[in-house]
Order: sequence, then C-alpha cells, then structure tokens
Amino acid sequence: MRTWKLGELRYEEVREAGFEVAVLPLGATEPHNLHLPYATDTLEVERIADESARRATEQGARVVVLPALPYGTETNLSRFPLAMNLNPTTVAAVIRDLVGSLEASGIRKCLILNGHGGNDLKWILRELYGKTSVHLFLSNWYTVGEDCYDELFEDPGDHAGELETSMGLAYFADLVRLDRADAGGTRPTRLEAVNRGWVTITRPWHLLTTQSGAGDPRPASAEKGRRLLDLVATRLARFLVELSEAELDETFPF
Repeated sequence: MRTWKLGELRYEEVREAGFEVAVLPLGATEPHNLHLPYATDTLEVERIADESARRATEQGARVVVLPALPYGTETNLSRFPLAMNLNPTTVAAVIRDLVGSLEASGIRKCLILNGHGGNDLKWILRELYGKTSVHLFLSNWYTVGEDCYDELFEDPGDHAGELETSMGLAYFADLVRLDRADAGGTRPTRLEAVNRGWVTITRPWHLLTTQSGAGDPRPASAEKGRRLLDLVATRLARFLVELSEAELDETFPF
C-alpha cells in the first residue's frame, strides 16, 4: 500500500495519518502527435507526483497525493477531436473547491503540480491569496529539471517531442507508437515580435502544427525518461520534506 496516495487509502488510515502537505496533480486529455496517448500529461504528472511523494515519505514527510485532475485548458487545441477543455475560470473554480476541502480537513500546505502547458495557474494563486488558510505552491514539473535539459536531450520539444516521448517510453511504453510519429515541426507567425517572444498570443495549435506535435520525438529513449524522472523527483521530494517540516507562523514561508 502506498501510504501517500489518497485514492488507495481507507478512512481509518487517512484519519490517523496527520498529513501536513497535499499534492494536487493536474493533467489533461488532448492529442499528442500520432504516437502518444491522449492521457500523456496525466500519466506523466501522476508518475512524477507518486515518485516524489514516495521519496519524501521515506525521508519523514507527511504528504498525501490527491487523484490527478485529467482535464485542463484546451482552447488552443479546440479544432482537434476530443481535446477535452476546461476554461481557465473552471479550472480555478475546481482548484478553489478542492483547496476548500483541504482547509476543512486541516491541511494548510498544498503543492499544485501541473503537467499541462495549456494551464495558466499563477493568477489562481493570487486570486486565492488571503481567502484561504491553505498556503499554495505551484510547480510545472517539466521546468523543474530545465537547467539540465542540454545534458539530457537533443531538443526536449514543446509538445510530444523528445522529452514527453522519453517519459512515455520509460513509463507507459505499451501506449507509445514511435513508428507513427510525425517530425513535429511548427510554423512561425508572420509577425516578428511574436516569433521573437516580445509579444505573446494563445497559439491556435491546428495552424501551428501538422499532427498536434511540436518537437521531434525520434531521439527519445526510455533511459532519458528515467533520468528525467529521477532528477525531477529528487528535487521535488526535497521540497516536500522541507514543506512538511516547516512551521506555520505569521511570516511563513519567509
């Protein structure tokens, strides 16, 4: 039994656990090129959350991982079939309600672990600040090891590229069809400021990509996926231990 995984626990175990920190994983249901499953974001974030919490628990942290939300904001992928959308305000409402459940249960620290690039979440933390006694922290897991990507990947890619495909080959290989992968090229806009990143837009994915992929998946390998998970889980576990042990006072987290 995984004592940190809420979905596998029974009432008596939860009642006696004394959890200090909750991890809320956010996934998505959307196309990932021709070779990865629609559940890719959810499968990845579940694995990262589980491994990070396992390591943290072994180091003494009192952490519980909530079931992952398998939907996210998909407005820019709306032209692809069954890209299952929750508008940003809906995502905010879901997070607010779940945080309310944590507050009622006496848990005052929560890490929102995001696995979907289409989710814009920082504003939600600002919206909820001062309206709940739960201290909220946010991590986009795919940025946790970003400083090491040059060592791990030829090009991690933006969506269904080398990084995500490596995770798939490592942890849900039975759902990966690498032989079907599109090269994952993207189109520039006709506006220089947008192409240079000086101006941002919400990108219409059906115009940006050919088969919904952004990044070449062909250099991917299971070994790269395992190395990435080890790096990310090590760092997140260290944070969860620190967060679990941190005393709550009027100046927390400072």
